[in-house]
Amino acid sequence: MAFIKEESEEVKIEETFRVKQEDTEEQTDLRMLKEESEVLNEMEEKDYYNYITEEKSFSYSQIHNEDKPVTYPQCGKTFDQDENMRIHTVESPFICHQCGKSFTQKGSLNRHMRIHNGEKPYMCPLCGKSFNQHGNLEVHIRLHTGDRLFTCQHCGKSFNRKGNLNYHMRVHTGESPFTCQQCGTNFTVKGSLVRHMRIHTREKPYTCPHCGESFEQHGSLKVHMRIHTGEKPYTCHQCGKSFDQHGNLKVHIRVHTGEKPYTCPQCGKSFDQHGNLKVHMRVHTGEKPYTCSQCGKSFTQKGHLEVHMRIHTGEKPFTCQHCEKSFKRKGILNRHMRIHTGENKFQSAWKP
Repeated sequence: MAFIKEESEEVKIEETFRVKQEDTEEQTDLRMLKEESEVLNEMEEKDYYNYITEEKSFSYSQIHNEDKPVTYPQCGKTFDQDENMRIHTVESPFICHQCGKSFTQKGSLNRHMRIHNGEKPYMCPLCGKSFNQHGNLEVHIRLHTGDRLFTCQHCGKSFNRKGNLNYHMRVHTGESPFTCQQCGTNFTVKGSLVRHMRIHTREKPYTCPHCGESFEQHGSLKVHMRIHTGEKPYTCHQCGKSFDQHGNLKVHIRVHTGEKPYTCPQCGKSFDQHGNLKVHMRVHTGEKPYTCSQCGKSFTQKGHLEVHMRIHTGEKPFTCQHCEKSFKRKGILNRHMRIHTGENKFQSAWKP
């Protein structure tokens, strides 16, 4: 029975890691939504410029043939300085000397330079987080106030930024405008396509500065960093136990609620984690995906294979603190400890 309990613990550890991965992807999706909304705003701005320049009826010289403020008929705005008219002439005289990107106004270049120098002059008065643009601070403030100014006319769901509403609308329209040129998979968000492309390119652009391990997604690196910092920001309000990922907290909460949302369609047995159901299904299918490279024996779980490999390697990682005797499995060490404690092996199971 000790061996079964031990292996059950190994399954939980293994599947918790899978939950971590899934949770990381969810968090990264939220982060990419923020990035993509900024990209969308930039795309809308470019499209607007293109629309203006396609019109041939008004030239730059025609607009400035009089020495007085001029109202541009395409957008209804009035200008009295040449630099404001650059939006309509697509003139971009202000150039970043670090990356070569050009801008129509000096203020836009100044804001852009904060990407290179890391300057973040706009600080949230509620939590102290800083931003490089005032607009990003305004969006962030809505996290504290709960303001959701942009509402979907189809289902009533609200969002704190227009870009997120634009993406949400694709749920109703079915639009997936971003297509992978290698495999044809379509995506509703450009960021999802960017992440997907790393499957083909095997690119891992996010590197841990402590140990050098690289990751495909920024969210995965952020979670990994908690190994070095020890940060556990997600705390259970019932028992106070803390976790490094929100997904692990969600699984833990089921200990208190007794919830087991994953049910086997063949025998009706329920589980608190999807990974545990997946392992259980191998009882019905007979699948044993983990095979020993030395003797060919197969196992239903990775943890079982790892324990088996100790037969070949002679590894005994569990050591008694009293007599320093070592064992291949934790369950065997637990039974050995009764020699020192004097505990009867049936003591916990039988209480007269």
